[in-house]
Amino acid sequence: MVVSLLIGLVGAPNKGKSTLFSAITSVDAQIADYAFTTIKPNLGVAYVGRKCADVGLGVKCNPRNSVCSKGIRRMPINIVDVAGLVPGAHMGKGMGNQFLNDLIGADALIQVVDLSGRTDINGNMAEGSDPAAEVIMVRDEITEWLADIIHKHIPKLSKRTDGDQALAELLSGLGASPGQMRDAADRSYLSLSAIAWDRDATRRFAAELLKINKPIIVAANKMDRAQQGALERLRERLQGMQVFGCSAAVELALVKAAAKGIIDYLPGSTDFSVTGDVDPDQKKALAYMRSYIASSAGTKVADLLNDAVFKALGKIVVYPVEDETRYTDHAGNVLPDALLMDAGSTAYDLAARIHSDIAKGMKYAIDAKSKMRLQKEYVLKDGDVIKIVSAR
Repeated sequence: MVVSLLIGLVGAPNKGKSTLFSAITSVDAQIADYAFTTIKPNLGVAYVGRKCADVGLGVKCNPRNSVCSKGIRRMPINIVDVAGLVPGAHMGKGMGNQFLNDLIGADALIQVVDLSGRTDINGNMAEGSDPAAEVIMVRDEITEWLADIIHKHIPKLSKRTDGDQALAELLSGLGASPGQMRDAADRSYLSLSAIAWDRDATRRFAAELLKINKPIIVAANKMDRAQQGALERLRERLQGMQVFGCSAAVELALVKAAAKGIIDYLPGSTDFSVTGDVDPDQKKALAYMRSYIASSAGTKVADLLNDAVFKALGKIVVYPVEDETRYTDHAGNVLPDALLMDAGSTAYDLAARIHSDIAKGMKYAIDAKSKMRLQKEYVLKDGDVIKIVSAR
């Protein structure tokens, strides 16, 4: 499978990042109750889910680049779990710039915070700590890091009239486009011609660019151990940000139990069935977890990933086919590929995603559901099944 989308797991130390990483990727990351458990970034593949197009078409899919279970098509995304971030990281404290460099290529960030308040901003055991302070700290550290990079190059930037292009070249590792630079400058009320910003202006621009280029979703972790009302209070403090209450530990336990054949559990579900022999301790633990996911509408870990991809990044799912009557590729596979595309993508963009030669020779597209002919400029919709007609 070719996986291009990258989500970074970030946060202060000891907030459950590695537990969340293991739960969503089935990779055994090192997990412990002390700071800087993660030194080198953990890399893995997780899945986001959407109702499969085969449900409405009355066919059974044969996925190639994804998996399908109980009518849910699950598509792979890359996950990186980087070292914990502490105050002053942009100046080299803690794992410092190593952390920041590890996340530069991420398309979006999921910040894991301790909703129970039992670890402080440095990851040490505590009581009554403020998870909102963690969010502000991480956002500020990443902003300062980016502002430092830009500010060091102000003398060179001041010589360019095409500041949008100059910044895109300087920050090529971010994958930020000149258009994103213009948007960030507009939001900051700054000119991009002969850039001569002071430190405050540079910081303001960096903050706006990160909102566009690195959206942050807050994973309010350890919800099963948090006080009643803690999630609502955090959301009130972080108005304007997407905040998900979740329990990575419960999700990880359920995933491991399913892998051992003890239970039948699909990530995101609000219940499971016991399929294997359990001892009294396991029975007690499963009863606790069943009660928790029933009352909380699941662990919310799957919802967290879906929100990051489909809401924060605005992705849609499109199914390219070669036979619009049978919904198959040339080998007869039904709905073989489910592609994550940007909202607003066109039929031509889909052709280019499949192969550059197909795009060059593209004549038109066909909506396999309605059998209608579509122009190259047709804007794709979530769940579309599309055939590209090309001379190549």
